[in-house]
Amino acid sequence: MTTESDVYAPERHQQILARARAEGRVDVASLAQELDVTPETVRRDLTALERHGLVRRVHGGAIPVERLGFEPGLADREGLFAGEKERIAKAALEELPDGGAIILDAGTTTVRLAEMLPTDRELTVVTHALPVATVLATRPGITLHLVGGTVRGRTLAAVGSWALRELAEIHADVAFLGANGISVERGVTTPDLAEAAVKRALVDAARRTVVLADHTKIGRVDLALVAPLSRVDTVVTDSGIDPELADELEQAGPRVVRA
Repeated sequence: MTTESDVYAPERHQQILARARAEGRVDVASLAQELDVTPETVRRDLTALERHGLVRRVHGGAIPVERLGFEPGLADREGLFAGEKERIAKAALEELPDGGAIILDAGTTTVRLAEMLPTDRELTVVTHALPVATVLATRPGITLHLVGGTVRGRTLAAVGSWALRELAEIHADVAFLGANGISVERGVTTPDLAEAAVKRALVDAARRTVVLADHTKIGRVDLALVAPLSRVDTVVTDSGIDPELADELEQAGPRVVRA
């Protein structure tokens, strides 16, 4: 028997795919509400789209295949989820030491954190990211160490053997890490192998690791492993995170802060 939900399925599939591509992720609950169908219907739609190679199912929803191994440039990413990134950066300030050394990874959220660093304490900042260094180079109270290497045009971050050698010589209180994907099964991941190696070195160089990731990154897996969740102390994300995913992350080890 043909149901009404089957009749409009192609039209719904188009809407779901357009939303997934625009936002980077869709979740079953909000789609069901928006499209006025049952969650079971949405799950069937997502399964059909996955069969056609258009999306990949993740816990509670799906992501478009373009996001798998696709890394938008810095300029493209700056406008995405600006409000969420602002809140995440602000919440991350609570993770700062009273003084001492921190590491700031490359990424739009870590740049926002750099802009918000307090002026009431002395901090040593280590970064391999040119945008972060630009923000902090003339800031009073900040001692800036810029890690060198081959600069990736996409992220304006230094990678390669020079960067890895320099990072092996330091020990900081906290590393603030960006991530393209973070999941219980695969930990922290990113599309680029060279950048993943540097991110791993950042984790190794710090006593604590705080990952800054908006909700579209949670449950997503990219090509290159950065670190398992056992190496992450805190994940700072936004209130758009699926509550089930947040609980699963916390059960795996890190504290989850919803900004």
